[in-house]
Amino acid sequence: MNCLLFAGIIGDTAREFGVNGHHFIAQALSFALVAFLLHRFAYKRVLAMLEERRQRIADSLEEVQKIKEERARAEAQRQELLAQANTQAQKLIEEARAAAARVQEQETQKAIAAAEQIIAKAREAAAQDHARMLSELKREVGRLVIQTTAVVTGKVLTPEDQRRLSEETLKQVGA
Repeated sequence: MNCLLFAGIIGDTAREFGVNGHHFIAQALSFALVAFLLHRFAYKRVLAMLEERRQRIADSLEEVQKIKEERARAEAQRQELLAQANTQAQKLIEEARAAAARVQEQETQKAIAAAEQIIAKAREAAAQDHARMLSELKREVGRLVIQTTAVVTGKVLTPEDQRRLSEETLKQVGA
């Protein structure tokens, strides 16, 4: 009885809303036919196109990920190369400093040696000048002694006397 009551309520409601059973069945068949045709000819193509688009997006995302990974590897390599270059640069700088220190030391030694040579030559030249001046002084003293002796004694000295006096004076001045 419940079923009949329920069918009656549905029928009253359908009439109230203006639903005609024959039209309803025709519209349901038309809808089913249009849905079948759309599914058969359009929906599959749309789904295939959407699938293709989804696949392209997935491929693009994978490609982006690969590019990010490659960029990260390239950055790591760049950092490593920079670190190596810095290490080599530091090594070259240290070698250059060491070489400069060696050159400076060598040049300092050369300058010291040259200064010592100059000092030695100056001492030698001073010794030669001293010896020359001493020799000139002895000659001059000898000449003055001879001249003074000649003036004091009032006689003219012979070359033999001059030589003897010169030798005696040199001995006394040299002692």
